[in-house]
Amino acid sequence: MRNVDSAIGKIHQGDARAFMSELPGESFDLIVCDGPYAVTTHEWDNVADIQHFNLELLKSFSRLLKPGGAAYLFGKPDSVDFIDYRPWLTLQSRIVWYQPSRLAQGRVSYTNNYDVICYFTKGKAKTFNLDAIRVPQLVELAHRLRCENVPSVRNGKYGKTVFNPNGKNPGDVWGDIKQLTYKSKELVSRELLNTIQKPEKLMERLIKASSKPGDLVFDPFCGAGTVPVVCERLDRRFVACEINPDYCRIAEARMTKAASSEESAENLFEFSTHGRNGRPVISQARLV
Repeated sequence: MRNVDSAIGKIHQGDARAFMSELPGESFDLIVCDGPYAVTTHEWDNVADIQHFNLELLKSFSRLLKPGGAAYLFGKPDSVDFIDYRPWLTLQSRIVWYQPSRLAQGRVSYTNNYDVICYFTKGKAKTFNLDAIRVPQLVELAHRLRCENVPSVRNGKYGKTVFNPNGKNPGDVWGDIKQLTYKSKELVSRELLNTIQKPEKLMERLIKASSKPGDLVFDPFCGAGTVPVVCERLDRRFVACEINPDYCRIAEARMTKAASSEESAENLFEFSTHGRNGRPVISQARLV
């Protein structure tokens, strides 16, 4: 059995399922899994039965998660249909990641304009940080207050649901986070567009919602390293795995670049302590 402490902060090159079998149980607070969808011609997406492939993943996640931990599984609408995952994890939500501007257009049926992100927990969720992921309210305060004062609302089941000026729950349909494009600054390779690499903002919402600073996050299909980069920025520890050595190198280079950028931001200014009353003052702006 592998010591999980020795794996933290690293991207391990190898098969995800074999790697997971070596990890000790109840090690992780959160798992973010953007693995095969079984819809493309890429070698990594060559999965004959995606439902049972995902079922085996969910069994592994159940063993690896701490009680109350969460797992997010990316896929297409049928990603967990026709299988019984209930003995291992509880499906809390199917988040619809809505992308109406996709270039592909159906000719014999309706175009698929969304992916799903299945949100599972191991028992009752121990962490859900709503305040960290609130989105802007869609109704004006004056209108909401009028609705809240209707007697059937004020005295009914939803009487404690009030307008929050900091924003609302993002719900289970997300259309505010767009796919990467060829012009996206964070895109590391056109080869990875819309298949391997997901937006940092998307992973950031999941990680903020279901973990706390210092928690341990696992990414079994690391790809271009989005989850590790976001974990580093949000002060989460991580363990990641990726079978493709080229993607591992891309992810490691991306992490190095992100760390360098953060260090540059921290050292943007040089300070002098010779100001009035001994207070520090900015003596020189220095780009690193």
